[in-house]
Amino acid sequence: MLMIHANVEAMSEGLGWELADIRAMVNYMHQLNKELADSGELLDAQGLGNPEQSKKVQARPDGEPVITDGPFPEAKEVLAGYWLVDVADERRVVEIATRISVTPGPGGAPVNQPVQIHPIGEAPEV
Repeated sequence: MLMIHANVEAMSEGLGWELADIRAMVNYMHQLNKELADSGELLDAQGLGNPEQSKKVQARPDGEPVITDGPFPEAKEVLAGYWLVDVADERRVVEIATRISVTPGPGGAPVNQPVQIHPIGEAPEV
């Protein structure tokens, strides 16, 4: 799983980018996703909604849920999107993460955003 995070304030303000820059970024992501789908490596990819659309649920000791609407003041960053990929090796997932990192930003300059890579684990035998 590859994950990108964004600043809460930037997400709430729609990045603050010009529309042409947003289109370039979205087109870049669509092209990357198409290439990964065509190669059979893409399992899923999604951009996530703004922090105002999120909710946090935690069960009380009696099992009843406590629901808190976002945005969450304690959060400085939020998960902005993810890719689930099935690749041959770590080298390939690093290549994909690098392509995500250089997504075009304002004026077409690469944003060089950090991309977290988390292997999907298996449940322990019980």
